[in-house]
Amino acid sequence: MKSWTRRRAMRQGGLLLGGGLLHGVPATRLLAMQQKAGMAMPMPSGDQVRRRQAKTIDAMKLASFVDPLPLPQVMKAEGKRSSTMLEAVDAPYYRVRIREVEHRMHRDLPPAKQWSYGDGPGPVLFEAKRDEGVLVEWVNELPPKHFLPLDSPMHGMESLKDAPETRTVTHLHGARVPSISDGYPEDWFGPGKSKLCYYPNHQDATGLWIHDHAMGVSRLNIFAGLMGWYLLRDENEANLGLPAGKYELPLLIYDRSFDPHGQLYYPNPPDEGAWAQEYLGDAMVVNGKVRPYTQVEARKYRLRVANTANSRFFSLALSNGQSFQVIGSDQGLLAAPVMMKRLVLAPAERTDLIVDFSQARGERVNLISDALDLMQFRVSNERVVDNSVVPTMLRPLPRIDEASAVRRREMTLNEFDGDNGEPMVMLLNRKHWIDPVTEFVKLDSTEIWSFVNLTQDVHPIHLHMVHFQILDRQSFSTYDYLSDDTLRFTGPVLAPAAHELGWKDVVQCPPETVTRIIVPFHGYAGRYLWHCHILEHEANDMMRPYVITA
Repeated sequence: MKSWTRRRAMRQGGLLLGGGLLHGVPATRLLAMQQKAGMAMPMPSGDQVRRRQAKTIDAMKLASFVDPLPLPQVMKAEGKRSSTMLEAVDAPYYRVRIREVEHRMHRDLPPAKQWSYGDGPGPVLFEAKRDEGVLVEWVNELPPKHFLPLDSPMHGMESLKDAPETRTVTHLHGARVPSISDGYPEDWFGPGKSKLCYYPNHQDATGLWIHDHAMGVSRLNIFAGLMGWYLLRDENEANLGLPAGKYELPLLIYDRSFDPHGQLYYPNPPDEGAWAQEYLGDAMVVNGKVRPYTQVEARKYRLRVANTANSRFFSLALSNGQSFQVIGSDQGLLAAPVMMKRLVLAPAERTDLIVDFSQARGERVNLISDALDLMQFRVSNERVVDNSVVPTMLRPLPRIDEASAVRRREMTLNEFDGDNGEPMVMLLNRKHWIDPVTEFVKLDSTEIWSFVNLTQDVHPIHLHMVHFQILDRQSFSTYDYLSDDTLRFTGPVLAPAAHELGWKDVVQCPPETVTRIIVPFHGYAGRYLWHCHILEHEANDMMRPYVITA
C-alpha cells in the first residue's frame, strides 16, 4: 500500500490545468479529462491561502508512559422511557450532557480545554444488548463560542453562516438505526437544545462508536473530543469464553497537537494551501492520555481498538514482535481467529484483538504504529490461572453470492485541483453534497458498489446504516479511465485479507484501484449518507446522501 501520509506533487488522477500537452494529450482532450477527474477550481483569495507558521510544542519530547491508561466511563441509564414518535417502548433512557471540560492529557501539560460526552478524561462507553433498544437524549450544553478555528461554509452551504458555532449531532457509527436517529449532518442542534434518538440494536454483537457528525464542523468537534464507545453484546459472544470484565480493554487511538500553552491545536487555515488536506499530530493519544501505560496480568486480554483519528492510519503491532489473534472487525466477530503481527487500521475502522501476555511475563510491551509508540503494557511476572479461551470457530459467516445483487454501481472517488496543483475539493461521483441525490436503493435489496479511486490517497469509505462484505480489489489505468471511461485493469483480482472477511462498515480503497463491496440494504427506509472517513476529506466535500426506499 502506498504511503498515505504525504500528498504527491504529481498525481495521475489530478491533471494539471492550462494549455499544452500532458503525455501527448491535446489541450482540448485534456479539458474533457479534467472534467472527469477534477474540474478547474477558482483560486482562493490571498487571505484564504496566507501561510501561518505552526506554533506547537514538540509532543515527541514529552515523557512516554508516565500516565496510567484511563478506562472508559460506563454510562448508566436513568430509568426507562417510551417514545411514540420513535416507536420505543419502555426502553432504557440515557441523558448525555455534551459539555466543555478541562482535562490533563499528559503529566507535564496543563489541563486542556476539550468537549466531552462524559465527566472523566477518558471516553464514555455504552453497553447494550442485542434486540434491547435504548433511548439516548443528547443535550447540547456547549458554550456559544467554539474554541477551535472554524471555516467559511462551502459553496452551496451559505446558510451555515448563521448556524451556531457549537452545533452538534451524534452519529452511532455502524448502527442499523432509523434515519431520524442516524445523526444526519443537517440534523444538528445548537446550545440549549437536545435531540432524542432511539437505537433498536437489531444486530450482532460488535464494537460501535459514537462521534459528532454536524455539518461543517464534525472534524473539529471530534478533534475537540466528541467520541466514545458503544459495545453491543449478545448470547453467542457471551458463550464463547473470551476474555471479559477487566480483561477486556476498549481503546480509542488518535493523534493530537498542542500549542505552547498545552492546549489542543488544529491548523486552520493550514500552513500551506486553502484547506487542511489531512491532519497529522505528533502526540499519540489513547483514551485521552498521551502514550499512557497500563498494568496487565500474564494472561490473555481482549483489546477492542478503534481508530478515531481525523486522518492517520495506524499500523498496529507489538514492540516485542509477538503475534496476536484478530477475532473481529467493524461489525463483529470473524468466522475464525486470524493470527497476525501487524494490522493497518484506517480512520473509523475497529478491530478486536486477543493478546496473550503470558508470552511476555515481566516485560514491558508497547503497542506501536511503525516507529511511533502508542501505549505500554506492563506485564506482571506472576503466573496466573487463565480460564478464558479463543475458539477455533467464532460464528457462522457465509459469504454473500454476487448473483444475489440486483444492481451494480460504479462510484468514482475524485480530487479536484487548482491551478497550482493543490487539491481544492474531494468529491464522490463528481458530485457535491448539495447536488440532487443520485443513489436510490430498494429496502431489503442487495447491490454491488465499485469504488473507482482516481486519486493518490487511500480512502476509508463508510456507508451509514448498513454492513457489507468486501469482494475484491483490482488496480486499473486511471489514464485510460479519464480518457474514455474505460476500466482497463493492470493487475490481478485481489481477494480481501483474512481479517477483512467479516462484516464491515468501512473499507480501505487504495489509489488507482477498483474496490468492490456487496451490500444488503436491510434495516430501514430513509435518507442516509456515504463518505470518506478521513475527516478533512469529508469536510471538503467527499460526502454524499443516498436514499433507501420502501
